[in-house]
Amino acid sequence: MGIVFLLNNISSESTNRVLKAIQGLPTLELASICVNLTLFIVSLFIISARQIFVCVGRVRILKDDSTVPNPTPIRRSSVDGEIRDVIIGTGFKLCLFCCFYVLLLQFLVLGFDGVALIREAVKGNDVDWSEICVPAAQGLAWFVLSFSALQCKFKLSEKFPVLLRVWWFFSFLICLCTLYVDGSSFFTEGSKHLSSHVVANFAATPALAFLCFVAFRGVTGIQVCRNSDLQEPLLLEEEAGCLKVTPYSDAGLFSLVTLSWLNPLLSIGAKRPLELKDIPLLAPKDRAKTNYKILNSNWERRKAENPSKQPSLAWAILKSFWKEAACNAIFALLNTFVSYVGPYMISYFVDYLGGKETFPHEGYILAGIFFSAKLVETLTTRQWYLGVDILGMQVRSALTAMVYRKGLKLSSLAKQNHTSGEVVNYMAIDVQRIGDYSWYLHDIWMLPLQIVLALAILYKNVGIASFATLIATIISIVITIPVARIQEDYQDKLMAAKDERMRKTSECLRNMRILKLQAWEDRYRVKLEEMRGVEFRWLRKALYSQAFITFIFWSSPIFVSAVTFGTSILLGDQLTAGGVLSALATFRILQEPLRNFPDLVSMMAQTKVSLDRISGFLQEEELQEDATIVLPRSITNLAIEIKDAAFCWDPSSSSSRPTLSGIQMKVERGMRVAVCGVVGSGKSSFLSCILGEIPKISGEVRICGTAAYVSQSAWIQSGNIEENIIFGSPMDKAKYKNVINACSLKKDLELFSHGDQTIIGDRGINLSGGQKQRVQLARALYQDADIYLLDDPFSAVDAHTGSELFKEYILTALASKTVVFVTHQVEFLPAADLILVLKEGRIIQAGKYDELLQAGTDFNTLVSAHNEAIGAMDILNHSSDESDENLLLDGSATLHKKCNASECSIESLAKEVQESASASDQKAIKEKKKGKRSRKKQLVQEEERVRGRVNMKVYLSYMAAAYKGLLIPLIILAQASFQFLQIASNWWMAWANPQMEGGQPRVSPMVLLGVYMALAFGSSWFIFVRAVLVATFGLAAAQKLFLKMLRSVFRAPMSFFDSTPAGRILNRVSIDQSVVDLDIPFRLGGFASTTIQLFGIVGVMTKVTWQVLLLVVPMAVACFWMQKYYMASSRELVRIVSIQKSPIIHLFGETIAGAATIRGFGQEKRFLKRNLYLLDCFARPFFCSLAAIEWLCLRMELLSTFVFAFCMVLLVSFPQGSIDPSMAGLAVTYGLNLNARLSRWILSFCKLENKIISIERIYQYSQLPGEAPPVIEDSRPPSSWPENGTIDLIDLKVRYGENLPMVLHGISCTFPGGNKIGIVGRTGSGKSTLIQALFRLIEPASGRIIIDNIDISSIGLHDLRSRLSIIPQDPTLFEGTIRGNLDPLEEHSDQEIWQALDKSQLGQIVRQKEQKLDSLVVENGDNWSVGQRQLVALGRALLKQARILVLDEATASVDTATDNLIQKIIRTEFKNCTVCTIAHRIPTVIDSDLVLVLSDGLVAEFDTPTRLLEDKSSMFLKLVTEYSSRSSGIPDF
Repeated sequence: MGIVFLLNNISSESTNRVLKAIQGLPTLELASICVNLTLFIVSLFIISARQIFVCVGRVRILKDDSTVPNPTPIRRSSVDGEIRDVIIGTGFKLCLFCCFYVLLLQFLVLGFDGVALIREAVKGNDVDWSEICVPAAQGLAWFVLSFSALQCKFKLSEKFPVLLRVWWFFSFLICLCTLYVDGSSFFTEGSKHLSSHVVANFAATPALAFLCFVAFRGVTGIQVCRNSDLQEPLLLEEEAGCLKVTPYSDAGLFSLVTLSWLNPLLSIGAKRPLELKDIPLLAPKDRAKTNYKILNSNWERRKAENPSKQPSLAWAILKSFWKEAACNAIFALLNTFVSYVGPYMISYFVDYLGGKETFPHEGYILAGIFFSAKLVETLTTRQWYLGVDILGMQVRSALTAMVYRKGLKLSSLAKQNHTSGEVVNYMAIDVQRIGDYSWYLHDIWMLPLQIVLALAILYKNVGIASFATLIATIISIVITIPVARIQEDYQDKLMAAKDERMRKTSECLRNMRILKLQAWEDRYRVKLEEMRGVEFRWLRKALYSQAFITFIFWSSPIFVSAVTFGTSILLGDQLTAGGVLSALATFRILQEPLRNFPDLVSMMAQTKVSLDRISGFLQEEELQEDATIVLPRSITNLAIEIKDAAFCWDPSSSSSRPTLSGIQMKVERGMRVAVCGVVGSGKSSFLSCILGEIPKISGEVRICGTAAYVSQSAWIQSGNIEENIIFGSPMDKAKYKNVINACSLKKDLELFSHGDQTIIGDRGINLSGGQKQRVQLARALYQDADIYLLDDPFSAVDAHTGSELFKEYILTALASKTVVFVTHQVEFLPAADLILVLKEGRIIQAGKYDELLQAGTDFNTLVSAHNEAIGAMDILNHSSDESDENLLLDGSATLHKKCNASECSIESLAKEVQESASASDQKAIKEKKKGKRSRKKQLVQEEERVRGRVNMKVYLSYMAAAYKGLLIPLIILAQASFQFLQIASNWWMAWANPQMEGGQPRVSPMVLLGVYMALAFGSSWFIFVRAVLVATFGLAAAQKLFLKMLRSVFRAPMSFFDSTPAGRILNRVSIDQSVVDLDIPFRLGGFASTTIQLFGIVGVMTKVTWQVLLLVVPMAVACFWMQKYYMASSRELVRIVSIQKSPIIHLFGETIAGAATIRGFGQEKRFLKRNLYLLDCFARPFFCSLAAIEWLCLRMELLSTFVFAFCMVLLVSFPQGSIDPSMAGLAVTYGLNLNARLSRWILSFCKLENKIISIERIYQYSQLPGEAPPVIEDSRPPSSWPENGTIDLIDLKVRYGENLPMVLHGISCTFPGGNKIGIVGRTGSGKSTLIQALFRLIEPASGRIIIDNIDISSIGLHDLRSRLSIIPQDPTLFEGTIRGNLDPLEEHSDQEIWQALDKSQLGQIVRQKEQKLDSLVVENGDNWSVGQRQLVALGRALLKQARILVLDEATASVDTATDNLIQKIIRTEFKNCTVCTIAHRIPTVIDSDLVLVLSDGLVAEFDTPTRLLEDKSSMFLKLVTEYSSRSSGIPDF
């Protein structure tokens, strides 16, 4: 008992002594003990809390398991994929070394001190045990720290725990302070001060410094490599849910304020270039679908509220997004108030420095207020800007979706008013503008508020003179209004000119093949350059007026301040330095709203123009909802019923007669209806009326069930073949296989190296005409509709494929369906249950085949024309085949060919054909296997983007583009002079006025005012010079870049256009060119001016307090480091954004082209969804790139705010009188602006680099490899060449690309001059390729083509193509007039043109039109039928009168009668020419002098038709037999 008492006594005594000793410790050592013990307790608490959570978790799992009868093992699913490899970096090893090194030091000190104290105690001396408190506490701390760091290795942490990092930071801080105290004591006391603690602290400093650096970075240096395939998203569609949603959607308050939710993305970007898959999905509320639904419902509501009045799109947008706008307004308001705190307080600060202290510590409190205001300003600015950006993004997505949806529903008439180029501009430019307006949304109410606040501060400083300020402000605002009006007018004209140019460019790109074949590309390029010339004139006016506005705006604050000070001096008011500086700071803040005012006015004007354009488009006429009445399948037995209906494509114009009139028809379910008639009789319009595409004037149309439509000119989406066929339906393998077989596509797919996964180029460019048509047919069949509407589906395929298709597709696959098909092939008519004969838009005959023949009239002429053609063919046949009986025309006037039993019968021939087909099938399978092995590259590749830094070459090429870069130094000089004079004027005002009220000014009032005005207006003059120079430079550079790109694109080989979707090229000539025209020059000017301003501010601050340099230099380093870190991600984000923009535009163009097909299949919803998905793909990187800018600016501004605070504290700390208060005030005035300028500088640099990417993209297209030169001066052919038109092909081998298989495998033959050569062969045998090689659209891999003894590869392309003539497969008309289409080079007189029109059977039609030769041709020639377009192409050939004429399936789209007529014309008009005809209709080639039969890229046969028909084994005979058998024997199918 006593012992216990004794011990208690001793322990309490020693405890008290230790506590007293501890209290006597130096402050730093006390702080060290407290910090270390606090953090030690916190770490213990965290560890125990974790253990409790783990136990609770286990208990819960055990409980759950006990209730579940069959417990399943719990598996930790590794979200990020399996860990494949762990790399421990040197950094981590160094960290561990430092931790254990410091731990060792603390134990050594503890041991050293402990032993010394024990020795003293043993000697019986009084011992101060408090000495070992510090090493003991630190030893304990470093023990925990070292093992926490070590644990990171086992947990595979890529970041150190936050607690650890805070601990290291504080340890280093305490170490530094201790070092400072020890150092100063050492200097005063010498070596007496040395102790184990001092030495240990000194030894630990480098290790602690390194750990502190690591604490800031936070990265452990442990790299975990995971299996990345698990991170790949399974699907691109968002619904897959594999991609993470952006952390922004559920970030905490701190994360939102500091924008640190973006850190993970930026850290990926710093390690490697970002890809689209790294970028998280948008939050659901920001997605296109959500915003589109909201906006659309509000727009519809506004339209419904007051149908008589124009609905306001602006109100609909405001009503949809008012919450976001209101939230932004709060930040904007707060920001405006705090931005005026600085200017208000400056005068108090100058007074304080002048020695007027009103309460204790006033200086520090003022510095604190300045700092707090700046901090709040920085934080609110970033939130406000980000909010504005998100709002703009939401508006853009919603509007784009609405414009897209409208494009799907436009009526044909509305479509003529808005060409696809225009609609793309609504999407690319107008929507962008409306989205950008979100930046200016709050300026309307902020401007008056800012002016009121400024006037209040000015009243306090300069008294009554502030009213002069108000008047001056109003004047400077009013002056800008007329200028802005002129600017708006120029903008309007500029946009209209841009629309025109885009329209033409888009047309040229679509039809580049024709331009090259006809050697017209130079003419059309010059046309585009002329259009650019018109646009450039408006651009010049716009840019110079912009320069004038810039001048007014930089001058207006100077003007306002001059008026204010002038009035004040004239009124005899006493100005003080504080008041003047406060006023100057206020003017500088006022400068922003004043400078923004013209922007605001012109932006409002531009936005209004864009809103009106889009609103007008959204109110355009849509297709009539009630044009067709769709009934469910089972209601009635009638599939289609039309009652006394009339239709007209253009119902608004009074002069036009109905396209179709008096249409009366009933079609029962399962019937086959054929529609025939001559060119331009209204056959395609007839199908359109069933689809509801053509405006109905009277009557009614009912259809029962779903419909599928196959258009005459094939519409193929870019994507792979499988996607085109299943067209959004779910994949059903068995059905898919049947469809492929029914459409004879099996063999074609085997020939493609990627089978049905082959990517189809823009508009199906790498498929032949027949393949496109069959893919369309397959698409229709796969949809399994009730009614099939086929517009001339067999014109583009050869005879064999045609009859096979008819049999397999129409008679077998569609046996139970209702089919309405337009056709020129008379041979298919007997199989129809009902034939409609159309003439001039009326059904003149209807009935079965035999009934119509007996009735005579028009139908008879069609059939007899066909028979005439077959007859011609058969006479040849007859002469070659003596054993044939005489030909009999039976009652039905159909030719039945009787064969002797001994001779080959049609059946055996057909069998032979099949055998040969199956042999080629086997060959194809071999090819396919070979193709799979080599896995050839696809034709259309991903859009290329440059990775990494923007090449310096791009900047230099831009700067040198105008006047060899001579203007750049002048621009910099003008800006520097402006900055210098501006600082000088402010310095003068601060220096010349007294510091205190009642003090004496240094100069007389008039001198004061005169010098100030001279300096101020001198500076504004330099601004004017700079603005004009920037505009001049920008104009010259933009024009040079544009022409270079245009020429490069027009000189590109055809393969470039085949493999590059038009959307990509359009993106560069529209969006990127706009950026170069309007944005980049001002961005460059802005960057130069901000850089020079920044130097000015730092210069002024350093002049007053040089100590600021100590902070400015590390701050600049930090800024550069952050900027580099940010740019790594930002650059890639901007590149991804510009690439993600192309698919939206591309889909849009494609949708408008195929709108009829999309509607025919009822697929509008799916396309809308696709558009929304693409919009989100664009918005994802866009949103991240916006947030990244704010992330950077926030960090920059915080740094500059600390520098400013440091400067303030320095100024307050200096002993009074050691510094001139007015100069100090000037430094503060400029310092207030530091953070805004710094972030503006970084922003302008980043935006400049982001915009420069547009130049990079244009530069890419200026460097395209070109075709052979158009003219080779040394080897020009004689003007009469080719005289007789002999063509020699010598071992010709051709492939479409380096990595693609050969298409022609060594063709050798001679076409004698003046002969008619027929070229035949199955689809895909290389017929069109041969023609392309003749025109050098593709250069041969080897071999030569010689025309009249000249090797065509030795002469210029223009010389070659202008001497050859072609009537191509897809007849193309350009927007303009008939005259312009026949003779774009303007080489012929009207009389010659009329002759050509008469010969090509169009004279009559053109004469009936009001404008004759100037009759309108709309985009794509849509107001002329396909047959008429083909005749125009014939007219072109007749005018050109070349010695060699090529007909590529030229008569596929016309009826037999017109075909025969064309053949007759060609025979008479081109009798001395070499005519090469590719045709599927055998009669077209049967009277040729020679026939070339191609098979799989080889010459199968080449001889006269007569000889070939005598040879029983010839392929030509098989083709002829097939054709005539199908032509006569269809009813036996």
